Amino acid sequence: MDVLGTLINAASVAAGSIAGLLLKRRLPRRGEEIVFNTVGLFTAYLGLTMALRAESPVSLVLGLVAGALAGELCKLEEALEGMGERLRRVSGRGSGFTEGLITAFLTYCVGPMTVIGSLRDGMGDPSILLAKSVMDGAVSVAYAAAMGVGVLFSAIPLLLFQGSLALIGALAGAVLPSRAVADMTGAGGVLLLGLSLNLLKLKKVRVGNMLPALVLVPLISQLLGC
Repeated sequence: MDVLGTLINAASVAAGSIAGLLLKRRLPRRGEEIVFNTVGLFTAYLGLTMALRAESPVSLVLGLVAGALAGELCKLEEALEGMGERLRRVSGRGSGFTEGLITAFLTYCVGPMTVIGSLRDGMGDPSILLAKSVMDGAVSVAYAAAMGVGVLFSAIPLLLFQGSLALIGALAGAVLPSRAVADMTGAGGVLLLGLSLNLLKLKKVRVGNMLPALVLVPLISQLLGC
């Protein structure tokens, strides 16, 4: 199985995070707030752009609701928080560590580029993840400067998550249909909009529990055709 793209993606996040942590030492308190708000607004812009690409609005709503309920039942957000807390204890860092890790991980992994790119990576084509690595590396600089070392550790679950998808891609050897890609893009955009509300401290949205929607939305779209 080829995971070159996944390895480079994780490395870009780590490198960008280190650069952001070095910048953070020279960044005043007011500067951190500016960076945080800017990243939140950019996340909202990116989420809106992606959400508008959905071709099946009915399927999008149904999939998001079903995904959120499934995630709530499985307590995905609590699982992510628990993983973050374990890593925090290992690193000896403060409570902001978990927020940085989860926020960064969700940002890097909710988009269709993650799913499709990782599947293609497993099939021997890392090109999509290589492009994604450039974006993630740039975002990780701002995230680490605003939220600290938890962003650096987000490279670990990213590596595990994308590596698992690459394994599926290697086994399946199939490409998602274009309609499924568009609707997955829309679902990822809605999740990013929720994440932007968290970043801007406007409302607490349990985005981690909505991750199953990335699978359910395109599946419902293909079943219903609307």
